[in-house]
Amino acid sequence: MLTAFTAGLLLITVSELGDKTFFIAAILAMRHSRRLVFVGAIAALAAMTVLSVLVGQAASLLPKQYVSYAEIALFVGFGLKLLYDASKMSAKAECEEAEEALAAVKEAELKMPCYRSNFGIVLKAFMMTFVAEWGDRTQFATITLAASYNPAGVTAGAILGHGICAAIAVIGGRLIAKRISERTMTALGGLLFLIFGVLAWVEGH
Repeated sequence: MLTAFTAGLLLITVSELGDKTFFIAAILAMRHSRRLVFVGAIAALAAMTVLSVLVGQAASLLPKQYVSYAEIALFVGFGLKLLYDASKMSAKAECEEAEEALAAVKEAELKMPCYRSNFGIVLKAFMMTFVAEWGDRTQFATITLAASYNPAGVTAGAILGHGICAAIAVIGGRLIAKRISERTMTALGGLLFLIFGVLAWVEGH
């Protein structure tokens, strides 16, 4: 269980820092109560984690050999994709994730202009975070980990990782984001995915 917890914590924390959901929480926290934004964001991320783990557990019922091959392919594929993306980034390039997050917040405010109550703010943070996280690489990573590792450990580690990133975002995300190199974080994420791919290959053989 400790291995699963550590895997979930590391993979999510590194992948989520500077991700679209990170910037959505940061931008919303500049306009609303940080506490309410954090509650909405972490609720969405926890719900997404539980759903992903359930999908991973369902996938684990498939023949173990196929699950192992799929796990290796996903980790290596994501790793190579992230490293390729990092190689194409300029060190001083504008963060595309931040720009997409800002556009998403503006669009949401046009569609939900009356969400000013405490519940409305929590609901807006929940909905925006959940939609942004759907189909994200961290969702697939969680599904993959849950297919091979202890589900309780993966769930706890992933939720803690999400909580750490969400807390950083709402407390000082915009300031911190300016000091984070998107290229460096993308490359670190790619290396981490490749490491997990190698570990999956070793365990499968």
